[in-house]
Amino acid sequence: MLSYQHIYHAGNLADVHKHSMLAWALDYMTAKDKPLSYLETHAGRGLYDLTDAAALKTGEAAQGIARADAWFSADHPYTQVLGRIRDKHGSDAYPGSPVIAAESLRPMDSITLSELHPQEFAALKQNMSPYGGVFKQMDGWEMALSMCPPEPRRGFLLIDPSFEVKSDYQTIPRTISQIHRKWGVGVIMLWYPILTGAPHEPMIGALQSALPEAVTHEVSFPPARDGHRMVGSGLFVVNPPYGFQQEAARISALFSSRAGSPM
Repeated sequence: MLSYQHIYHAGNLADVHKHSMLAWALDYMTAKDKPLSYLETHAGRGLYDLTDAAALKTGEAAQGIARADAWFSADHPYTQVLGRIRDKHGSDAYPGSPVIAAESLRPMDSITLSELHPQEFAALKQNMSPYGGVFKQMDGWEMALSMCPPEPRRGFLLIDPSFEVKSDYQTIPRTISQIHRKWGVGVIMLWYPILTGAPHEPMIGALQSALPEAVTHEVSFPPARDGHRMVGSGLFVVNPPYGFQQEAARISALFSSRAGSPM
């Protein structure tokens, strides 16, 4: 599927959930003086302008990062990355996960990003050029299966599909299990939307059965607009970094107390 473009959804509350936990995890992992491999299967364009007509059309950023900016302390890794990106690109810039990763990694670390959509891939290469890395215009699942285990083996894989391909819900448990068998030490983080009707539940049930030591973290929030089906955001994390569950509980409390409050 080559229709999905994340600019329509950049900076929404699902991004706040996913990116705050990603920034925290990479900050923890890079504190150790050992190199790290970062891989991402569905990278998008990496950097977003929240004044773009597509972003304004949905209003999701206005219900997301515009509200959640004040939730995080000044020293939180997510806040730190947001500040650096705004200093470089202006107050309306928002970093996607590739930029959050690149801003978090060190010279000794490696980054490999996959994106299939031709326009998104071209924008990704342009936006990521200051950081370097390896960019692959290919199916993200194929990239992960072909590259895992990476070198160095200590690493992090972010899987962030659009779920526009409905078969993803059936194929993801099998594919993540296959990646984990090949790369037992890797941190694997899957993001998934929580939609009305809960189509994610069979997928998460299968993942939890196959990988019972993994952590599932979900937050809920009101739909961004009338008729919008997304009412929450989930992460399924294999080999979560130490302290992940405590940070997840703190993020849950923020969403519970603030996500449903009026503007």
